[in-house]
Amino acid sequence: MSELAQPLRRLIREHGPISVARFMALASAHPTKGYYPRRDPLGTAGDFVTAPEVSQLFGELVGLALVQHWLDIGQPPRVLVTELGPGRGTLMADALRAARVVPGFLAAASIHLVETSPALRERQAAALPGLSVRWHDELASIPEDAPLLLVANEFLDALPIRQFVRHGGGWRERLIGIDEASAFRFILAPRATPFPEIATEGADSLPEGTLLELGPAREALAEALAGRLAAQGGMALLIDYGSDASFMVGDTFQAVRRHLKVDPLEAPGEVDLSAHVDFRAVARRAVAAGAVAYGPVSQGDFLRRLGIGLRLQRLLERATPEQRAALASGCARLIDPLQMGELFKVLALTSPGAPVPPGFTLQEKRQP
Repeated sequence: MSELAQPLRRLIREHGPISVARFMALASAHPTKGYYPRRDPLGTAGDFVTAPEVSQLFGELVGLALVQHWLDIGQPPRVLVTELGPGRGTLMADALRAARVVPGFLAAASIHLVETSPALRERQAAALPGLSVRWHDELASIPEDAPLLLVANEFLDALPIRQFVRHGGGWRERLIGIDEASAFRFILAPRATPFPEIATEGADSLPEGTLLELGPAREALAEALAGRLAAQGGMALLIDYGSDASFMVGDTFQAVRRHLKVDPLEAPGEVDLSAHVDFRAVARRAVAAGAVAYGPVSQGDFLRRLGIGLRLQRLLERATPEQRAALASGCARLIDPLQMGELFKVLALTSPGAPVPPGFTLQEKRQP
């Protein structure tokens, strides 16, 4: 039973249909009835599994990429090691464990986690014992007095999106209303909505009935990150599933419950809502705001370039037969094109003039 369903129905009855973005925001982050503030959604007993839970290799290599960038920018005496949406703290724990092999890094690292869920903050604290960790509700409260080394894994996909449908020569927003039986349903706005200028290039040539998705919250985050990187220095790794196509064409709004896809309108606040990331739009906004962007490259290519094969072999040498099987299958899941290797992408943002980030090449630098 969804505790949020009735308040949402009342909101729609009193004020009219709401955008997909507002539905997502309330379902995911309502302080008392939302999905994330009330639960730990990860793991086999939860609703989904992320790459850090699949294999320790993921967090270790991401951590070593952060360390390598710290070395490349001259080993500043203080650096802000930050994660957006850190889940159970698994990625950060694996990253910092791997970072111990590099003298001086942990002494320089100030650890910051952006997390609003009390339940997940408890899990993160348990995963990072003995470390000085600061938690934040939003990126804006992270200090600005040192270079930023930031990772966001499966964070952008959960940020609210808006959907528009090509209709009658214009674009009408796809909204969420209720039918005669009080069930949530999609409807089109009665009037066309002008797109922001950034999204109109070529959009009017798309055929009738085309559905486009825009991610204003993602682009706002990219702009904020770019401003920080330009002022503070550092690097951000944004890892998620999505596309680098010219437009996000088609409906990618989805819900997952107990590892199965379900109707995204059926139980707001009880299911994980997400949508594919428009990496082209994120990178474009970041570059416009002063950052340098690389990629995205596939997760498989990124991890192979960072040496996942060599790291796997070293772990296998010390592992039991059961551990070897788990390590090998976890690695395959991360990099296999038919599993996570191709669907998931990695976009890197750096400050102007910074070295090419680990896992990327100069040829993958995006042009303004």
